[in-house]
Amino acid sequence: MLTPPAAVHALLFSSGEPLEKKRLESILGLKDAELAVVLKALEGLLKGSGLALIETSTEVELRTSPEASVVIKKLHENELARDLGKASMETLAVIAYQPEGADGGGAGGATRGEIDWIRGVNSSASLRTLLMRGLIEGREDERDKRRIRYNLTTEALAHLGLSSIKNLPRYEELSTGTKEVIKSEDVPTSEVGTPTESVGA
Repeated sequence: MLTPPAAVHALLFSSGEPLEKKRLESILGLKDAELAVVLKALEGLLKGSGLALIETSTEVELRTSPEASVVIKKLHENELARDLGKASMETLAVIAYQPEGADGGGAGGATRGEIDWIRGVNSSASLRTLLMRGLIEGREDERDKRRIRYNLTTEALAHLGLSSIKNLPRYEELSTGTKEVIKSEDVPTSEVGTPTESVGA
């Protein structure tokens, strides 16, 4: 049985994004004052671990600590120096084949929830890699401002050797197919709680 601090740690790690305190309280059956005590305890447990809690009045997130910046910088340099892996290419493909918005809103691109749903795994790490390389950009979703919708950049097209998104192989067929999959499966509107069989892929 997990302790409350361990449970919060697991939830924050799994989400890969800020979680609302109210949602944590609901999941764990805690009151405001109790959650504050749990977060304080977790903050103490994380000291010296390379991780830290980032907290606002309404949300909390698990991030790397300032002390880890030197080694994190080296990791990012190594990531940028090597070819994109399979997970990142899959994520890039899902975004590329949804130029008109899978939810029918015409906004273009894909949200993390949609990407996770199609791939069946948590795509946070892949999105981070693609963002760092400038291959995708994230903008506020017009239909739900809690979400970020990701689109390819011109750098991505250059990386793929394309002059236009429509030059992708089987573009019409696959772009229609991905939108239909998302519509038929009723993807959750929240980015939290999407499939996470392989966290951080």
